[in-house]
Amino acid sequence: MQWMIQPQLALHIPDGFLNLPVIAVSWLVSIGLIALALNKVQADYQERAVPLMGVCGAFIFAAQMINFPIPGGSSGHLLGGTLAGALLGPWAGTLVMVAVFIVQAVLFQDGGLTALGANIANMGLIGTFGGYYLYRAIRFAVGRDSIRGLAIAASIAAWTSVVVAAIVTAIQLALSGTVPLQLALTAMVSWHVIIGIGEALITVVALMFVWRTRPDLFYDPPRKATLDKSRPLSRY
Repeated sequence: MQWMIQPQLALHIPDGFLNLPVIAVSWLVSIGLIALALNKVQADYQERAVPLMGVCGAFIFAAQMINFPIPGGSSGHLLGGTLAGALLGPWAGTLVMVAVFIVQAVLFQDGGLTALGANIANMGLIGTFGGYYLYRAIRFAVGRDSIRGLAIAASIAAWTSVVVAAIVTAIQLALSGTVPLQLALTAMVSWHVIIGIGEALITVVALMFVWRTRPDLFYDPPRKATLDKSRPLSRY
């Protein structure tokens, strides 16, 4: 039964998998997150962040369309929360991810509309906020201005964000009575431990390319960048 249900459990929760209380709480969390992100971006971010948000959103959306196979007949794809957070910061990165999730749900039926609040909370809050702050903490500890520090921080943060989001999704499904908690946790975590490896590889490759070509585009740019190009996209 576990092997049969694994391919059906994904972070993009479809309609009918969550009960009303879980849907309501998830929407409240997501609406609050979006409101805070909008206020923060409007107040703190510079105008040059806007085109980067568009480019980053387009890249993540296109990258999510490419699936990579994993054992068992299923597949995974980039989520992009840590990638967006590293380039845009947690607030603008969250708005980009929200826009991507809405387009996917409305146009491609990747995740249900009633479950959109849960998907935003799981992958926006955990994937972007959690991914960014874990990435930032590790990078600053290992080496803020080194590509080695970037690679270590991004890989750990990207992988962890996927696994933690999978755990939260499993708890939501269990609270909704869709599947027993033990089965949901076992299936989700075992599946997304592998998917997280793909997430980490894609995130590191993309960030290393930006690091080598335009390090000033990072939300926390390396200090070796020139003064004009090393300013972050928000005012501290």
